Amino acid sequence: MSNSFVLAAALLLAPALGAPAPQVTVPASFGPDSQVSASVQPSTTGYRPEYLENGYSSATYHGPYTGTPTTLGAADGPTTLAASIPALPPNPTATYYNTEGVPLNPLPAPYTPAGGLGTNGTLPRYMVESDFDFESIALGLYQEWIELDLFHDGLARFSDADFDAAGLGPEARSLIQFMADQETGHSTLLTNMLGERAPQQCVYDYPYTTVREWVDFMQRVTRFGESGVWGFINHLDSREVGQLLAQSIATEARQQQIFRQMSGLTPMNVWFENGWPQSWSWTHLAPYISYCPENTTRLAWQNFPTLRILNNANINRYSPNDTAQDGSETVGPRIADPSRSNITGSCENLNVTGYGCGPAIARNKSEPLSFPGKKILFQWDAPGQPVGPNQSYVTSTTAGAPKFVGWSQQLNLTYSPLTVTSNDTGYTYQPEGFVYGNEGIINGTMAVMLTDVDLFVTPFNVSLLNPHIVALGLYQAG
Repeated sequence: MSNSFVLAAALLLAPALGAPAPQVTVPASFGPDSQVSASVQPSTTGYRPEYLENGYSSATYHGPYTGTPTTLGAADGPTTLAASIPALPPNPTATYYNTEGVPLNPLPAPYTPAGGLGTNGTLPRYMVESDFDFESIALGLYQEWIELDLFHDGLARFSDADFDAAGLGPEARSLIQFMADQETGHSTLLTNMLGERAPQQCVYDYPYTTVREWVDFMQRVTRFGESGVWGFINHLDSREVGQLLAQSIATEARQQQIFRQMSGLTPMNVWFENGWPQSWSWTHLAPYISYCPENTTRLAWQNFPTLRILNNANINRYSPNDTAQDGSETVGPRIADPSRSNITGSCENLNVTGYGCGPAIARNKSEPLSFPGKKILFQWDAPGQPVGPNQSYVTSTTAGAPKFVGWSQQLNLTYSPLTVTSNDTGYTYQPEGFVYGNEGIINGTMAVMLTDVDLFVTPFNVSLLNPHIVALGLYQAG
């Protein structure tokens, strides 16, 4: 068996169209002894691509689910052992510290320092190795499927004139088409690492009506897609799966930067990208999935109630501080909905340095989207709301009354006090904080949440905060 069989199989299985094509043959063997998995034949009803006059393809339907769910809630195991994961002291074996600057232990081979995982010559097995791995990669596949559909949809939905008016010419559209094609490879790779119960592509319900809103939505979707992987990748039991996933998510990071450039935002405005627990990214993703094929694999992750930032800066304004304070400049009520683009005071076609926001390699804002001390207005949902595929998941929280606002960005999770003004509204002031030197923590597209405690967490154990989250949102800080 060739050492290159896994990647070769992934390439051979990649569908060529914007929506998944049915496989000619169904694999006859899966399971623990299978070194290479394959794509299972998906349902084709309602999922075939439709070709538009402009030459691009998209799914035949996008819109809300109108049926009745037959299953409710997240996937569950045989039993649940505890209400939460306890916070423990440091690993007693984590004591290595090198004061010499040279290897301290015998080298197992020339030029090979002792240590590392998966370095003993064992043949790699590119399959998930635990329930944690399966549920994490299944979530990643849900993400790749929506991106495959989403990137194609705008190309097919909007005319060449629409794109030209938004400052995105044929070459920009070709780049987006290539990024859509990348998702074919990503979805195939993750399907291969999961096996026969890999989730299939679904039908989606998008919030945008203009090219600007579509691109803005994509920079938000790729934000939680990327951060959601950074949050779990180093917790995977399968190092082999983590290796291939890292090579996939590095591409997603480039996509997010490009969509920011196309939105007229600064392409990079942080020193470190932030990692999210799986339930955060699933909370952001689920509202945009309308329905899925029958018997699609369900996920075990939590859906938090939605936190809306009523005065989230409109990225299309030349003066972001003029954004309305009532939530009306977001296109809808869902957690990652983009800024409304058809407004008076738009910066889209303003050719003034520091104020224009048309597509560009880089932009600097004379008036920032946010700043320390800015008053931020919130409104949040009660738990118990149906959400996600077939409206079959239910939002939930185990937290007490909200007292703090958590800001998750870069290497930090910092807090500010929440002032509650009614049962479901309140405000805070954006805090100031620094990563290193004068690099401010809060910037970019980032997670914000209401919590009942100001629990100290770090990038590797941030999921310990989940039991204390009242509601979760997406903040456009820069």
